[in-house]
Amino acid sequence: MTMTERDEPLTPAGRLFVQPGMDQVINCAISVDDPIDVDAVKTEISNSVLVKHPRFSSIMVKDSCGRERWRKTEVNVDDHFIIRPEPLNDDPSVSDEDAVNDYLADLCVSTPLSLTKPLWEFHLLLAHKCAVLRLHHALGDGISLMSMFLSCCRRADDPTQRPTTHGIGTSSTSSNNRNVWSLLKKLSKVIWYTLVYVIEFCLRGLWLKDKRTAVSGGDGVELWPRKVATAKFNIDDMKTVKQAIANATINDVLFGIISCGLSRYLDLRSPKALKEGTQITGVAMVNLRKQSGLQDFSQLMNSKSGARWGNKFGMLLLPVYYHKGGSDPLQYVRRAKAMIDKKKLSLEGPCSYKIGDFIMSFSVKLARLVNYRIVSNTTFTISNVIGPQEDITFGGNHISSVRVTSTALSHAITMHMVSYAGKADMQILVAKDIIPDPKVLAKCFQDALLEMKEAAQEVGKN
Repeated sequence: MTMTERDEPLTPAGRLFVQPGMDQVINCAISVDDPIDVDAVKTEISNSVLVKHPRFSSIMVKDSCGRERWRKTEVNVDDHFIIRPEPLNDDPSVSDEDAVNDYLADLCVSTPLSLTKPLWEFHLLLAHKCAVLRLHHALGDGISLMSMFLSCCRRADDPTQRPTTHGIGTSSTSSNNRNVWSLLKKLSKVIWYTLVYVIEFCLRGLWLKDKRTAVSGGDGVELWPRKVATAKFNIDDMKTVKQAIANATINDVLFGIISCGLSRYLDLRSPKALKEGTQITGVAMVNLRKQSGLQDFSQLMNSKSGARWGNKFGMLLLPVYYHKGGSDPLQYVRRAKAMIDKKKLSLEGPCSYKIGDFIMSFSVKLARLVNYRIVSNTTFTISNVIGPQEDITFGGNHISSVRVTSTALSHAITMHMVSYAGKADMQILVAKDIIPDPKVLAKCFQDALLEMKEAAQEVGKN
């Protein structure tokens, strides 16, 4: 058996993530309370499951047909560490968070991962008590990579235990008996919404695009310089809003915040008022595993569990709409919930996965083109990954925050939210020539949640 025959092919999604224009590297900034002990971090990584994982101990090569494959190699941990002892900015007035965000913004457009070693590395920013873990998206999706990260951490209140994963982010389903008529009615909605959304998905890959606004990107924007800002949310505030609207979810609240925040920002940036109800479409990834929420690492590595490591997601087009601010900010959440409820009934996610899989089997260049056009014809990217609910440590050092962003796409706005110990940080990556003031945009999102919380509290009183 030759070496090539022993190499393992990349999954279709993995192959897509290494194509020009779609090449995706995830940059995870992990801030800690105490100074970073470099030797202790290296020892922790050397002894972790990370270096033993098949994907994290393989380099990516191409076979004689040009197909990307994983080839097993020896991991030299030292090769995966970049140490920056000096401050990233000479200006003492610049906060650690801003300095790290500027560093991440530069990584998003100018620094690919080396193909001569496994596709991950740690940047230790010692002066800022921060480690930036860089991972290629071909290694896995948010669920897989979060499970890997948590397997290397321990609970702050009990260092002998790993962070809790079971049951976090899962949703309960109603077990009420339904009559035949209601089941037929639901089935008809599933068929109708699936048909409508799959047709729109296909049209987005051809010519259908959002109306241009002050936050629109487009072809070639993935190469433009970036800025990063952080919007900070309290999970309890989001839960307060959720409880004010029957059967709402945190994702409903998140999209209400995005709709309200973008509307506020467009009011500030648009010299001419936008038409009420203008659609602003986002691209989101939906987990297609049988079990939703956080996954235990051992489950993901068990091929018989049905969970599966890797990139197991479908693509959803999630529209929000521009609206002038009114007296009831909860209306943004109600509209978002109505949209997401329809999306949940449809099979858009699984269908988009199958469509992409089919096109990839036919032509990887065509698949790249279709996906690139879908991104170019929409306005923003959004993801929401659930992190641990309790405080955690890495190498004995308490983690204060976890923030995630990724390589730039042709969108002018990319938003990644990660929750951790009752807080949620959303990294807002923008093309700075289109959105020069991402901190203003972040504040629009934060203010939107606070107004929604006040409105929800009034509803509770009444």
